This record gives sequence, structure tokens and C-alpha cells, in this order.
Amino acid sequence: MNGFELLKARKAIRNYANREVEREKIEQLLEAATWAPNDRLREPWSFYVIQGEAKKKYEQLADGYLQERFPTKLTLIESSLKVVKTTPVIIIATADITENEADTKDNEYAVCCAIFSMWLAARELGLGFVWRTRGVGLVHDQRIHDFIGAPANKKVVGTIFLGYPAEGETEAATEKKRTPYQEKTVWL
Repeated sequence: MNGFELLKARKAIRNYANREVEREKIEQLLEAATWAPNDRLREPWSFYVIQGEAKKKYEQLADGYLQERFPTKLTLIESSLKVVKTTPVIIIATADITENEADTKDNEYAVCCAIFSMWLAARELGLGFVWRTRGVGLVHDQRIHDFIGAPANKKVVGTIFLGYPAEGETEAATEKKRTPYQEKTVWL
């Protein structure tokens, strides 16, 4: 599959088979992240891999967050927790915060590129991947920062849910509707 085909085939996989992901594959994804573009080669990322007992604690954290945030939406809470429980691997990606606001922003952008590099590599490795920035990803909640033990100079940029796609998940790709670039481009 060439680069353009890979970009068009990329999709968020939210349902996973009941199968562990080999450490070697997780490490390959983390290595793919390190090849992302980043300003002045600062390599401003850190990754926190959550599996096993740590994942059970993450489930409790997510449950508390959802109960607080959506106390009257029990179906939403239940379905969100099901996704967390059936996801084999969760990876938290952080960016370095610096004294220079412009550098900090550049670092966040670099981590976004690193996450996307992992996403494309996941497809190559036969893994499903979704990058969460809201809800059960807990990206904007201080509790996730505390949970992973990140220092104060780290900002959580994304939570990655990773696993082998459930049967039919990759085949069920729907035609993606995208606005043609011509409608979003100004030539000067």
C-alpha cells in the first residue's frame, strides 16, 4: 500500500478482539513515533503504556471521571467503560512544556505528529488504533496526569487505545466523506 492509500485507508478502530498485543509491536509503534518531525529535534514526547493491573486502575479512574461528568447519562457511562475494559493497551502521550510558549506549542504539534506516525504504523502491523482527546481519554483531566506520574513540565496531548481489531472492524470501513481541498485552499 503506498502512502496515499495508507492515508485514505486510515480509520479509528474502537472495537478490539480479546487478544493481547505483543510488546514487540508496541515498541515498534513507539519507535515510529520517534521519527515524527519535531522542531530543532527536541523530541518533546513521552509515552506511558498502560496494561494489566495499571489498566484496571485506569478503568476505575475513567469510571469516576464519567460518573462525575455525566451523572444522568448511564448508557453513555456504561458504553464508554465497556470500551476501556475491552481495549488491550492504552498509551498516554505527553509533550514537554517549556518556559517559551512558542516552543511549548511546537512541542504539542510534534507530539500530534508522533501520534499520527504511530497510527499509520499500527495499520501496517495489523493493529487497530484510536486517538482520544476527550471523554474516556481523560486528556483534559488532572487525574490522568497524576495517574501516570508525569512531572509538572508535561502536558497530556492524547490517549491512544490500541489492540487487534474485532472481527469485521477493518472491513466495515465506510466511505469517508471529505471536503475537496479546492474548497479549503486559497492560492496566493
